[in-house]
Parts: sequence; structure tokens; C-alpha cells
Amino acid sequence: VDSLSFHSLQAARMAEELRQEQDHSMHLEKIKKNHEVTIKDLQVKMEEAEQLALKGGKRTIMKLEARIKELDNELDSEQKRHVETVKVLQRNERRLKELVFQTEEDHKNNQHMQELVEKLQNKLKTYKRQIDEAVRTVIFRHTGSP
Repeated sequence: VDSLSFHSLQAARMAEELRQEQDHSMHLEKIKKNHEVTIKDLQVKMEEAEQLALKGGKRTIMKLEARIKELDNELDSEQKRHVETVKVLQRNERRLKELVFQTEEDHKNNQHMQELVEKLQNKLKTYKRQIDEAVRTVIFRHTGSP
């Protein structure tokens, strides 16, 4: 009987330990499942975050590419304007050279004309003097007095 009650107590203790281990095992299983759910949630969130980052990165890349295209267009426009400005500048420089040359030619012509005018004025004075002398000579010969 003692042996039976000893074995019964031992069986009851073992049953209690088994129950505690089963409870502990179920508790650990619940924790494991909770962790698995948490891990899956975190993986989904991480994938969503990666997708958002990719979309954001793609959006940023698209914005930067659009800005690059815009700047390329501005550069092309500026280069065309520069080429046109250079052409206008060259035309203006040619025109300026022509005007400077023409002005120099006009100045030379004016000087030449002035010299001709002076020569003609000198000749005119000489002719007047000669006429005056001739008139005086004629008067002197006719009248005998100066």
C-alpha cells in the first residue's frame, strides 16, 4: 500500500510536471506564433517600405531626369542665342569697320577738297591781282597816271 501510494504520489507529481511542461510548451508555442506573426508583419512592412523607397527613388530619379532635360533645353537655347549674338556682333563689327573706313575716306576727301579750295582761292587772288595790275596798266597807258 505504501508502495502504491508512493507510486501514486509520484505519478501525480509527474502528471503535474507533465501538465506544467505542456502549459509551458503551449505558452512557448503561443510566443513562437506571436513572433512569427510579428516577423511576417515586419516583413510586409519592410517590403512596403522598400516599395515606397523604390517608388520614391524612381520619382526622385524621374524628377532629376526631367530637371536635366529642362537644363539641357535651356543650355541649347542659350547656345543658340550665343551663336546668334556672335553673328550680330560680327555683323556690327564689320559695319563699324566699314563706317570707320568710310569716315577716314570722307576725312581724306575733305582734306583734299580743302586743299583744292585753298589752291583755287590762291589762284583767284592771283588772277584778281593780275587783273587789277592789267587794269592799272591799261588806265596808266590811257591816262598816263596811275
